[in-house]
Amino acid sequence: MVLENAEQQDVPDAGHIQTWANAAVQQAELDELMANKAAQMTVRIVEANEMTELNQQYRQKAGPTNVLSFPFESPPGMPADLMEPTLGDVVVCAAVVMREAAEQGKTLIAHWAHMIVHGTLHLLGYDHIQNNDAQKMESLEIIVLAELGYENPYSV
Repeated sequence: MVLENAEQQDVPDAGHIQTWANAAVQQAELDELMANKAAQMTVRIVEANEMTELNQQYRQKAGPTNVLSFPFESPPGMPADLMEPTLGDVVVCAAVVMREAAEQGKTLIAHWAHMIVHGTLHLLGYDHIQNNDAQKMESLEIIVLAELGYENPYSV
């Protein structure tokens, strides 16, 4: 796991982030390749202005969001067996996470855990566009977070 912190605010340490991401990976239904090999991912902590740009560029939405995920795509022509398994990048906006935790009455650490688990599940192919997919993803988030000792983020 690579942690890049462009934000100067207090954020969880790399150990917490790795624990949360690993819990999501272990709980998720993985294919044979991912189940047998360690996979790399990057977590970037960014400022609101950078997240605003990313959110506009990739989702055509104004303003910053809490978390974005960018699954890894291998370069054209690169044999998959030559590459280290890579999940992709999770980008988190610390200011949005802090604001949401306060607004929603959640502990900051629990909301950080939720955002990392949520972003990691996106890298693994989960989404919440369709209702049934959202229910599956949210159920998995609830299970992972409970195993980590956190409350259901959707009932707080």
